[in-house]
This record gives sequence, structure tokens and C-alpha cells, in this order.
Amino acid sequence: MQQYTLTIPRQVYSGPAGIDALALLAAGHSRAAVFTDPGIQASGVLNLPLAQLDKANVPYTIFSDLPAEPTCDQAQQVIDRFYCSKADLIIAVGGGSVMDIAKLASITSESCPVRRQLDAPTLGKKQVFSIMIPTTAGTGSETTPNSIVSVPEKQLKVGIVNPEMIADAVILDGRMIRRLPRKIAASTGIDALCHAIECYTSAKANPFSDLFALEALRLIFANLTDACDHPDALEAKEKMMQAAFYGGVAITCSGTTAVHALSYPLGGRYHIPHGVANAIMLMPVMRFNLPACSDRLAKVYDAVGGTGASTESEKAAWVLDRMDAIVRHLDIPTSLAPYGVTEADLPALVTAGMEVQRLLVNNLRPVTAADAEALYRQIL
Repeated sequence: MQQYTLTIPRQVYSGPAGIDALALLAAGHSRAAVFTDPGIQASGVLNLPLAQLDKANVPYTIFSDLPAEPTCDQAQQVIDRFYCSKADLIIAVGGGSVMDIAKLASITSESCPVRRQLDAPTLGKKQVFSIMIPTTAGTGSETTPNSIVSVPEKQLKVGIVNPEMIADAVILDGRMIRRLPRKIAASTGIDALCHAIECYTSAKANPFSDLFALEALRLIFANLTDACDHPDALEAKEKMMQAAFYGGVAITCSGTTAVHALSYPLGGRYHIPHGVANAIMLMPVMRFNLPACSDRLAKVYDAVGGTGASTESEKAAWVLDRMDAIVRHLDIPTSLAPYGVTEADLPALVTAGMEVQRLLVNNLRPVTAADAEALYRQIL
């Protein structure tokens, strides 16, 4: 008998006025630590949650110099400064990197530094109430118990996974992504697509993850391109925020596969943004996996309202073609050529990719070192 586990944030507020819940959630706290980044602060988007903190009469300290794609040591430096703020509430307003550092801050203590958690990921215990307010629709970090950091000496991104990092509350409000540049909306949206399709075709897929992954896919297929192409398509943006959340829930129930596993070295070694690295790996890995998951892809076809196919193989092919078309429509790179990666880099990439067994074991079709090399070679 198999056992399935569903772990999600305790409270989720969504809709056009979702941010209004922050005043209620913050009330009674002595000080908030607001994690964000310079771009969010400069855009004016941060003003919405700050107004709610003012409404609740909760003072705050802003940590806005958070790096994109942080190393474990950079994350520790931010967390060390957070200790000094004496805040009893963490609010993350940003994308995946911001939320990942904020989640780490909520469980990290002086006796449990970030580097120690690389080897003992469940060591940290929840210290501070945390609220996640995503400003992208893609990473799903607001939902997951994961924090992704780079380890410089390994030139690899590593996921620290600890249920203690699950947020206490999440706020999804389409206004938070209204001004999101198309390039970022596209790469993070494809990240959400990867979460959903990987979790649905994972060896660990189960009834809980299937429920959320399929709904995420339905929303993504219908809304991703509109949400990226039209700044005022607020309804499509709200649907994408829901889809990203559902994709994150699917990760907690199931797990991503070789797309994410093989993309981690691309971010760690060449600093390719996470969503872009996933987009580059998506189609090669999914075509590689096709013989092992055509039945599952056929169910995706039915869920998203595919047309023109009747057999299982036709339906599966339609899904892959549609995903490929979405990636190309969004003008995301589909090769490593713009990043200067050459054939000489393949041995190091393969070695690093094969180290991510935490995710490779989820892949329905086993991935050997020779397979990984062939997949990387396709995208040179």
C-alpha cells in the first residue's frame, strides 16, 4: 500500500483584492522583516503590501539587496542581518529567489546555518511566522518546502527541502505581476509549466499531485501566452498565479524530474536563469521520456482541451508540440548557444547533472550518463 502526503500553506488568500488580507495577518506582530529585491522596490509594487503594514500599525525593516540566484553564502549574509532586526514576522515580496531566502530565514538559527542544512536539510525548525507574496507567476516557491541555493565550489544549484519551510500564509494578487516584464513573465511561466508536466509524469505521481498538476496545466495552456503578451490581461495573470501555486503544491506531493535535474548545472555553472534553463531542457527531456509516459500525456491532452487527435500517440504528440510552440512563442532560448557553452563543457555538465539523483530517480525513464550527454548535446 502506498501513502500519499499533501502539505500546503495553512492560509491562502487569492483574488483581485488578495493583498488586503495582509493587514489582518500582520496585526499583533511587533516588527516585520520585508524581503524583496531592488527591482520590485523600484517598480512601486512594494507599496501595496507596505500600505497594509501601515494600516496594521506594524513597523518594518526592508531587506532589498537580495541577489538573484543566490549562493548559500549570500543567503547566509542576508539572514545574519535579519537576525539583528528582531522581527517576529517575515514577509517575502518577490520571485523565487526572494521567497527561497525568506523561507530559509524562517528556519535558520545560529546553531543551524545554511551550509549545515546543505548536508542535513531537515535540521532547521520554524522560528518566525512567514507570509509569501509572489511577484511572478511561475516558481511556486510560495507553496513548497524547498529553497534553491548555489554552492560555488560545486558550481551547482542545490535544493534544501524541509517541511518546516512551508509558509504560514500565501497571498496571490494579480496586481503584483501587472508590471512584470514579458521576458521574466515568460521564463517564470515556463517554470510553472515544467513543474506541472514533470510532476504529472513523475515516478512519484499520485492522486494528490495529479489533481493539482492537471489543473495547473489546464490554466497554463489557456493563459500563459496572453498573460505575457498583454500587460493589462489581469484575469490571465491571476489564472497564472493560481497555476503557479498549484504547480508548487504538485511538487510537494510528487516531484520534478530530469528537466530540473539537468537544468541545475546550467544555472550553477553558467548563471542561466532558472526558468530559461528549464525551458531549454524541457523539450529534449520530454521527447526522451515520451515512450515511458505517452499515456499520461494523452490524459493531459484531454484535460487541456486538445483538438485533432484520436489515438494515444497522437494526443501525446499534440501536447509536446503545443509546449514547444508556447516556448517558441515566448521567445525563450531553446539552445545553449547564447551562453557560450561548448562541447568541451559536456563532461562537467554530465557529471554535475548526474549528481542530482534526488530528482533523477523521479524520471519514469531511467537517465544514464550517456543519456544525459546526448540530451545536453541536443541543445548545444
